[in-house]
Amino acid sequence: MPERPFIIATRGSALALAQANAVFDQCRKAFPKLRFELKIITTKGDKLQTAANSRKKTPLPKGLFTKELEVALLRHHADLAVHSLKDLPTELPAGLKLGAVCKRADWRDVLIYRDAAHLKKIAAAAMLTDWSPGQSERRGMNPKSGVKDLPAGWNIATGSPRRKAQLLALRPDIHVVEIRGNVPTRLQRLDERADIDALILAAAGFERLHFEIKPDGRLVGDAVPDGLLAIPLTREEMLPCVGQGAIGIETRALDERVDALCVRLNHYNTFQAVTAERAFLNAMGGGCLAPVAALAETIGEQIHLRAVSYQVTPTRRTELKGHVKEAQTLGELAAAQLKP
Repeated sequence: MPERPFIIATRGSALALAQANAVFDQCRKAFPKLRFELKIITTKGDKLQTAANSRKKTPLPKGLFTKELEVALLRHHADLAVHSLKDLPTELPAGLKLGAVCKRADWRDVLIYRDAAHLKKIAAAAMLTDWSPGQSERRGMNPKSGVKDLPAGWNIATGSPRRKAQLLALRPDIHVVEIRGNVPTRLQRLDERADIDALILAAAGFERLHFEIKPDGRLVGDAVPDGLLAIPLTREEMLPCVGQGAIGIETRALDERVDALCVRLNHYNTFQAVTAERAFLNAMGGGCLAPVAALAETIGEQIHLRAVSYQVTPTRRTELKGHVKEAQTLGELAAAQLKP
Protein backbone atom coordinates (compact mmCIF):
# COMPACT_ATOMS: atom_id res chain seq x y z
CA MET A 1 0.00 0.00 0.00
CA PRO A 2 1.32 3.50 -0.82
CA GLU A 3 2.20 5.73 2.13
CA ARG A 4 -0.68 8.04 3.07
CA PRO A 5 -0.37 11.65 1.86
CA PHE A 6 0.60 14.55 4.07
CA ILE A 7 -2.48 16.75 4.64
CA ILE A 8 -1.87 20.52 4.61
CA ALA A 9 -4.66 22.43 6.39
CA THR A 10 -5.51 26.01 5.45
CA ARG A 11 -8.27 28.58 5.61
CA GLY A 12 -10.15 29.24 2.40
CA SER A 13 -9.51 32.94 1.75
CA ALA A 14 -7.61 33.92 -1.38
CA LEU A 15 -4.58 34.94 0.65
CA ALA A 16 -4.63 31.80 2.81
CA LEU A 17 -4.86 29.60 -0.27
CA ALA A 18 -2.00 31.46 -1.94
CA GLN A 19 0.15 30.80 1.14
CA ALA A 20 -0.88 27.16 1.41
CA ASN A 21 -0.17 26.58 -2.26
CA ALA A 22 3.27 28.13 -1.82
CA VAL A 23 3.97 25.61 0.97
CA PHE A 24 2.45 22.81 -1.14
CA ASP A 25 4.78 23.69 -4.03
CA GLN A 26 7.76 23.86 -1.68
CA CYS A 27 6.89 20.41 -0.32
CA ARG A 28 6.52 18.90 -3.79
CA LYS A 29 9.86 20.37 -4.89
CA ALA A 30 11.73 19.19 -1.78
CA PHE A 31 10.04 15.76 -1.65
CA PRO A 32 9.00 14.78 -5.20
CA LYS A 33 8.32 11.15 -4.23
CA LEU A 34 5.87 11.99 -1.43
CA ARG A 35 2.20 12.89 -1.76
CA PHE A 36 0.63 16.08 -0.40
CA GLU A 37 -2.99 17.29 -0.31
CA LEU A 38 -4.62 20.57 0.69
CA LYS A 39 -7.53 20.55 3.15
CA ILE A 40 -9.60 23.74 3.37
CA ILE A 41 -11.10 24.42 6.80
CA THR A 42 -13.49 27.25 7.71
CA THR A 43 -12.68 28.81 11.09
CA LYS A 44 -14.95 30.55 13.58
CA GLY A 45 -13.12 33.78 12.81
CA ASP A 46 -14.01 33.46 9.12
CA LYS A 47 -17.69 33.06 9.98
CA LEU A 48 -17.75 35.94 12.46
CA GLN A 49 -15.85 38.22 10.10
CA THR A 50 -18.30 37.53 7.30
CA ALA A 51 -21.28 38.18 9.58
CA ALA A 52 -19.84 41.37 11.06
CA ASN A 53 -18.21 42.98 8.03
CA SER A 54 -20.78 45.75 7.92
CA ARG A 55 -20.68 46.51 11.65
CA LYS A 56 -18.10 48.62 13.45
CA LYS A 57 -16.92 46.36 16.24
CA THR A 58 -13.67 45.73 18.02
CA PRO A 59 -11.19 43.56 16.08
CA LEU A 60 -11.64 39.80 16.29
CA PRO A 61 -9.01 37.94 18.36
CA LYS A 62 -6.68 36.27 15.88
CA GLY A 63 -6.84 32.92 17.70
CA LEU A 64 -10.32 32.57 16.23
CA PHE A 65 -8.68 32.09 12.82
CA THR A 66 -6.51 29.16 13.93
CA LYS A 67 -8.50 26.97 16.34
CA GLU A 68 -10.21 24.69 13.83
CA LEU A 69 -6.94 24.07 12.01
CA GLU A 70 -5.33 23.16 15.34
CA VAL A 71 -8.15 20.75 16.18
CA ALA A 72 -7.56 19.06 12.82
CA LEU A 73 -3.88 18.62 13.72
CA LEU A 74 -4.61 17.21 17.16
CA ARG A 75 -7.16 14.76 15.73
CA HIS A 76 -4.72 13.69 12.99
CA HIS A 77 -7.07 15.00 10.29
CA ALA A 78 -4.17 17.15 9.08
CA ASP A 79 -0.38 17.02 9.37
CA LEU A 80 0.61 20.63 8.78
CA ALA A 81 -1.39 23.84 9.24
CA VAL A 82 -0.36 26.90 7.25
CA HIS A 83 -0.88 30.33 8.82
CA SER A 84 0.04 33.94 8.30
CA LEU A 85 2.42 33.93 11.25
CA LYS A 86 1.04 37.25 12.48
CA ASP A 87 -2.30 35.44 13.03
CA LEU A 88 -0.82 32.61 15.11
CA PRO A 89 -0.97 33.21 18.90
CA THR A 90 2.34 33.02 20.74
CA GLU A 91 0.94 30.40 23.13
CA LEU A 92 -0.06 27.25 21.25
CA PRO A 93 -2.28 24.41 22.50
CA ALA A 94 -0.60 21.52 24.30
CA GLY A 95 0.71 19.01 21.79
CA LEU A 96 1.36 21.55 19.01
CA LYS A 97 4.39 23.62 17.99
CA LEU A 98 5.66 26.01 15.36
CA GLY A 99 7.38 23.44 13.18
CA ALA A 100 8.82 25.67 10.48
CA VAL A 101 8.74 29.21 9.09
CA CYS A 102 9.14 29.99 5.40
CA LYS A 103 11.48 32.72 4.19
CA ARG A 104 9.99 36.07 5.11
CA ALA A 105 8.44 38.22 2.40
CA ASP A 106 8.22 42.02 2.53
CA TRP A 107 7.43 42.90 6.17
CA ARG A 108 6.31 46.49 5.48
CA ASP A 109 2.86 48.04 5.72
CA VAL A 110 1.43 49.91 2.73
CA LEU A 111 -0.70 53.06 2.55
CA ILE A 112 -3.36 52.78 -0.19
CA TYR A 113 -5.51 55.67 -1.43
CA ARG A 114 -7.43 56.88 -4.48
CA ASP A 115 -5.72 58.71 -7.32
CA ALA A 116 -6.91 62.33 -7.40
CA ALA A 117 -6.35 62.57 -11.17
CA HIS A 118 -8.40 59.41 -11.75
CA LEU A 119 -11.28 60.83 -9.70
CA LYS A 120 -11.22 64.06 -11.72
CA LYS A 121 -11.36 62.08 -14.94
CA ILE A 122 -14.37 60.12 -13.68
CA ALA A 123 -16.11 63.30 -12.54
CA ALA A 124 -15.58 64.96 -15.91
CA ALA A 125 -17.12 62.01 -17.71
CA ALA A 126 -20.05 61.53 -15.33
CA MET A 127 -23.57 62.64 -16.18
CA LEU A 128 -25.21 65.22 -13.93
CA THR A 129 -27.94 62.68 -13.18
CA ASP A 130 -25.31 60.51 -11.44
CA TRP A 131 -25.04 63.07 -8.64
CA SER A 132 -27.58 63.74 -5.91
CA PRO A 133 -27.74 66.66 -3.41
CA GLY A 134 -25.79 65.95 -0.22
CA GLN A 135 -23.79 63.14 -1.79
CA SER A 136 -20.23 62.97 -0.45
CA GLU A 137 -17.35 63.10 -2.88
CA ARG A 138 -14.55 60.57 -2.82
CA ARG A 139 -11.18 62.15 -2.16
CA GLY A 140 -7.75 61.30 -3.50
CA MET A 141 -4.08 62.29 -3.46
CA ASN A 142 -1.23 62.51 -5.91
CA PRO A 143 1.13 59.58 -6.60
CA LYS A 144 3.97 58.96 -4.12
CA SER A 145 2.07 60.72 -1.30
CA GLY A 146 2.82 59.33 2.16
CA VAL A 147 1.50 59.59 5.70
CA LYS A 148 2.97 63.07 6.08
CA ASP A 149 0.90 64.22 3.06
CA LEU A 150 -2.49 63.08 4.37
CA PRO A 151 -4.91 66.02 4.60
CA ALA A 152 -6.07 66.80 8.12
CA GLY A 153 -9.35 65.13 9.02
CA TRP A 154 -9.01 62.25 6.57
CA ASN A 155 -10.42 58.85 7.50
CA ILE A 156 -7.83 56.06 7.42
CA ALA A 157 -9.17 52.51 7.73
CA THR A 158 -7.49 49.67 9.60
CA GLY A 159 -8.53 46.85 11.90
CA SER A 160 -5.23 46.89 13.79
CA PRO A 161 -4.68 48.64 17.16
CA ARG A 162 -0.95 48.62 16.35
CA ARG A 163 -1.42 50.49 13.08
CA LYS A 164 -3.91 52.87 14.69
CA ALA A 165 -1.48 53.79 17.48
CA GLN A 166 1.40 54.41 15.09
CA LEU A 167 -0.74 56.40 12.64
CA LEU A 168 -2.08 58.69 15.35
CA ALA A 169 1.43 59.15 16.76
CA LEU A 170 2.53 60.41 13.35
CA ARG A 171 -0.65 62.30 12.47
CA PRO A 172 -2.91 63.09 15.44
CA ASP A 173 -5.03 65.28 13.12
CA ILE A 174 -6.46 62.34 11.14
CA HIS A 175 -9.25 59.89 12.02
CA VAL A 176 -8.76 56.12 12.17
CA VAL A 177 -11.84 54.04 11.34
CA GLU A 178 -12.49 50.30 11.70
CA ILE A 179 -12.54 47.99 8.68
CA ARG A 180 -12.84 44.22 8.26
CA GLY A 181 -12.76 41.72 5.45
CA ASN A 182 -10.18 40.17 3.16
CA VAL A 183 -7.80 42.21 1.02
CA PRO A 184 -9.98 42.47 -2.13
CA THR A 185 -13.01 43.42 -0.02
CA ARG A 186 -11.12 46.24 1.69
CA LEU A 187 -9.80 47.58 -1.61
CA GLN A 188 -13.33 47.55 -3.04
CA ARG A 189 -14.62 49.52 -0.07
CA LEU A 190 -11.89 52.10 -0.46
CA ASP A 191 -12.79 52.46 -4.12
CA GLU A 192 -16.51 52.90 -3.47
CA ARG A 193 -17.02 54.54 -0.06
CA ALA A 194 -16.54 58.27 0.48
CA ASP A 195 -16.27 57.77 4.26
CA ILE A 196 -12.93 55.96 3.75
CA ASP A 197 -10.07 58.00 2.30
CA ALA A 198 -7.21 55.52 2.63
CA LEU A 199 -6.31 52.24 4.29
CA ILE A 200 -3.29 50.32 5.55
CA LEU A 201 -2.51 46.74 4.46
CA ALA A 202 0.49 44.41 4.59
CA ALA A 203 2.85 44.37 1.60
CA ALA A 204 3.31 40.59 1.89
CA GLY A 205 -0.37 40.03 1.12
CA PHE A 206 -0.02 42.02 -2.09
CA GLU A 207 2.98 39.94 -3.11
CA ARG A 208 1.20 36.62 -2.52
CA LEU A 209 -1.93 37.78 -4.37
CA HIS A 210 0.29 38.90 -7.27
CA PHE A 211 -0.59 42.57 -6.85
CA GLU A 212 2.10 45.05 -7.83
CA ILE A 213 2.97 48.63 -6.97
CA LYS A 214 4.20 50.15 -10.21
CA PRO A 215 7.06 52.70 -10.26
CA ASP A 216 4.51 55.47 -10.74
CA GLY A 217 2.65 54.37 -7.59
CA ARG A 218 -0.29 52.59 -9.26
CA LEU A 219 -1.57 49.45 -7.55
CA VAL A 220 -2.43 46.81 -10.15
CA GLY A 221 -3.57 43.20 -10.13
CA ASP A 222 -6.63 40.98 -10.33
CA ALA A 223 -9.38 42.24 -8.00
CA VAL A 224 -7.70 45.66 -7.67
CA PRO A 225 -10.11 48.47 -8.63
CA ASP A 226 -8.85 51.03 -11.14
CA GLY A 227 -7.44 54.27 -9.81
CA LEU A 228 -5.78 53.12 -6.58
CA LEU A 229 -2.30 54.24 -5.56
CA ALA A 230 0.00 52.76 -2.92
CA ILE A 231 3.25 53.51 -1.13
CA PRO A 232 5.17 51.29 1.34
CA LEU A 233 5.83 52.73 4.79
CA THR A 234 9.32 52.80 6.28
CA ARG A 235 10.31 51.19 9.60
CA GLU A 236 10.62 54.72 10.99
CA GLU A 237 6.97 55.39 10.12
CA MET A 238 5.50 52.03 11.11
CA LEU A 239 6.99 48.92 12.66
CA PRO A 240 5.14 45.75 11.63
CA CYS A 241 3.06 43.29 13.55
CA VAL A 242 5.02 40.44 15.12
CA GLY A 243 5.60 37.81 12.44
CA GLN A 244 4.31 39.98 9.60
CA GLY A 245 5.39 38.76 6.16
CA ALA A 246 6.23 35.24 7.38
CA ILE A 247 4.31 32.00 6.78
CA GLY A 248 4.18 29.73 9.81
CA ILE A 249 3.74 25.96 9.64
CA GLU A 250 2.14 24.53 12.78
CA THR A 251 2.59 20.80 13.51
CA ARG A 252 2.18 18.22 16.24
CA ALA A 253 4.87 18.37 18.91
CA LEU A 254 5.83 14.70 18.61
CA ASP A 255 5.61 13.68 14.96
CA GLU A 256 8.94 12.53 13.53
CA ARG A 257 7.40 11.99 10.09
CA VAL A 258 6.41 15.67 9.83
CA ASP A 259 9.53 16.93 11.61
CA ALA A 260 11.62 15.46 8.77
CA LEU A 261 9.68 17.66 6.34
CA CYS A 262 10.03 20.78 8.46
CA VAL A 263 13.82 20.55 8.50
CA ARG A 264 13.75 21.16 4.73
CA LEU A 265 10.90 23.70 4.77
CA ASN A 266 12.28 25.92 7.53
CA HIS A 267 14.24 29.12 6.80
CA TYR A 268 16.60 29.39 9.76
CA ASN A 269 17.23 33.15 9.79
CA THR A 270 13.53 33.93 9.48
CA PHE A 271 12.69 31.41 12.21
CA GLN A 272 15.18 33.02 14.60
CA ALA A 273 13.96 36.53 13.77
CA VAL A 274 10.30 35.71 14.42
CA THR A 275 11.29 33.78 17.55
CA ALA A 276 12.67 37.04 18.96
CA GLU A 277 9.52 38.93 17.95
CA ARG A 278 7.14 36.31 19.35
CA ALA A 279 9.12 36.09 22.60
CA PHE A 280 8.76 39.87 22.91
CA LEU A 281 5.00 39.77 22.31
CA ASN A 282 4.46 36.86 24.66
CA ALA A 283 6.43 38.54 27.44
CA MET A 284 4.48 41.79 26.94
CA GLY A 285 1.37 39.81 27.85
CA GLY A 286 -0.97 41.74 25.59
CA GLY A 287 -1.64 39.19 22.89
CA CYS A 288 -2.00 39.86 19.19
CA LEU A 289 -4.34 42.83 19.66
CA ALA A 290 -1.96 44.76 21.90
CA PRO A 291 -0.72 48.14 20.56
CA VAL A 292 2.87 46.91 20.27
CA ALA A 293 5.11 46.26 17.27
CA ALA A 294 8.44 44.59 16.65
CA LEU A 295 10.82 43.84 13.82
CA ALA A 296 13.82 41.53 14.10
CA GLU A 297 16.29 41.33 11.23
CA THR A 298 19.27 38.98 10.93
CA ILE A 299 22.57 40.49 9.84
CA GLY A 300 25.28 37.87 9.68
CA GLU A 301 25.24 36.09 13.03
CA GLN A 302 23.40 38.94 14.77
CA ILE A 303 19.74 39.79 15.26
CA HIS A 304 18.78 43.46 15.35
CA LEU A 305 15.45 43.84 17.19
CA ARG A 306 13.41 47.04 17.18
CA ALA A 307 10.29 47.21 19.34
CA VAL A 308 7.72 49.79 20.42
CA SER A 309 4.87 49.80 22.92
CA TYR A 310 1.92 52.18 23.02
CA GLN A 311 0.47 50.53 26.13
CA VAL A 312 1.62 53.44 28.28
CA THR A 313 2.25 57.15 27.85
CA PRO A 314 4.78 58.26 26.79
CA THR A 315 5.47 55.69 24.09
CA ARG A 316 8.37 53.35 24.85
CA ARG A 317 10.90 52.13 22.26
CA THR A 318 13.98 49.98 22.31
CA GLU A 319 16.63 48.61 19.94
CA LEU A 320 18.73 45.59 20.88
CA LYS A 321 21.31 43.38 19.19
CA GLY A 322 22.30 39.84 20.06
CA HIS A 323 23.58 36.59 18.62
CA VAL A 324 21.18 34.81 16.28
CA LYS A 325 21.06 31.84 18.68
CA GLU A 326 19.86 34.09 21.52
CA ALA A 327 16.60 35.10 19.82
CA GLN A 328 14.30 34.06 22.66
CA THR A 329 16.35 35.88 25.29
CA LEU A 330 16.59 39.01 23.13
CA GLY A 331 12.82 39.23 22.74
CA GLU A 332 12.23 38.77 26.47
CA LEU A 333 14.82 41.45 27.28
CA ALA A 334 13.10 43.91 24.94
CA ALA A 335 9.79 43.27 26.68
CA ALA A 336 11.37 43.77 30.10
CA GLN A 337 12.53 47.22 28.96
CA LEU A 338 9.12 48.25 27.60
CA LYS A 339 6.61 46.74 30.03
CA PRO A 340 4.71 49.21 32.24
